[in-house]
Amino acid sequence: MADKKQKNIGIKVPFPKNSCKDPLCPFHGRLKLRGRTFVGTVIRGAMQKTATIGWEYPFFLPKFERSETRKTKIHAHNPECIDADIGDKVKVAECRQLSKTKSFVIIQNLGKEKGFIEKLEAEEEAQEVIDKKETKEEAEEKGGKEDESS
Repeated sequence: MADKKQKNIGIKVPFPKNSCKDPLCPFHGRLKLRGRTFVGTVIRGAMQKTATIGWEYPFFLPKFERSETRKTKIHAHNPECIDADIGDKVKVAECRQLSKTKSFVIIQNLGKEKGFIEKLEAEEEAQEVIDKKETKEEAEEKGGKEDESS
């Protein structure tokens, strides 16, 4: 187990297998949790000890009697003992404000989300198609302007 004593964080989640010396870890450091908890997917992890967590939820529009899918994205502290990677489904809990945009910390890694990589690749392909279409339209506009001036 851990060298340092692990403390009870007040939420029923298993203790991480690894230990860390991060003062902002709720298990091994001094960070206290409070407020809301969410389950989401790590969609970006390029920042140091920070991950971007996102999730989708249905929202009902009474005017049109339909529901739409809305997205939420937050930044959360990623302790060394949990070390969540892109595509992992994680549980996050609210804590004090850690930086300008971080007020959450990852408390549990629930494993990889099924189909996340395929979804990410599909979004990238769609963006490439849109970019090609925009460059083609710009080229046609430039070509049309040259013909008019001649």
